[in-house]
Amino acid sequence: MSKKAFPLRINEQVLAAMQRWADDDLRSLNAQIEYVLRDALVKSGRVKLVQKVVTDVELIDDEGLDE
Repeated sequence: MSKKAFPLRINEQVLAAMQRWADDDLRSLNAQIEYVLRDALVKSGRVKLVQKVVTDVELIDDEGLDE
């Protein structure tokens, strides 16, 4: 899986809360933000997990056909 750098503007209090959550979960802040975004994508049905132990996600085809 390749990663792409992306500048993020974020509220200071939200960032501090994310940092505390990351610290609690023993993750980096970047990994925590990615985890939360990925979880939201899966829960909203926008992507599906390919495998639980792998962090890659697969786009869901609108016509129900997986690529």
